[in-house]
Amino acid sequence: MNIGEAAAASGVSAKMIRHYETLGLVRPERRMNNYRAYSEQDVSVLRFIRHARELAFPLAEVKRLLALWQDSGRKSAEVQRIALSHVEALEEKARSLQAVAASLRHLARACQGNTRPECPIIEHLES
Repeated sequence: MNIGEAAAASGVSAKMIRHYETLGLVRPERRMNNYRAYSEQDVSVLRFIRHARELAFPLAEVKRLLALWQDSGRKSAEVQRIALSHVEALEEKARSLQAVAASLRHLARACQGNTRPECPIIEHLES
């Protein structure tokens, strides 16, 4: 199948498919005319990548998970370790974003929100 058909079948845009090919995550065959030819296995790989990205796995971890998925001798403990490490990173990011939101909320409360030019938000950004 061509890239458009692979995109429709996998739910991954053609642009992202090309990007994943550049990164070596998917390796379609090339036809005589040098067009990409995607197999059902390629579409399965693209779906796997899409699902991993939906769970916010960084591409480096997607690559590791993809290698484990393709390894029938894999140890589920390694997959679990990657997943739990990712959970920790997500939770840390959530805490950081909550702190940023609290800071911005504080600045917004201090702003009068009227027709005058004085604004603690602008003053904070320029400092």
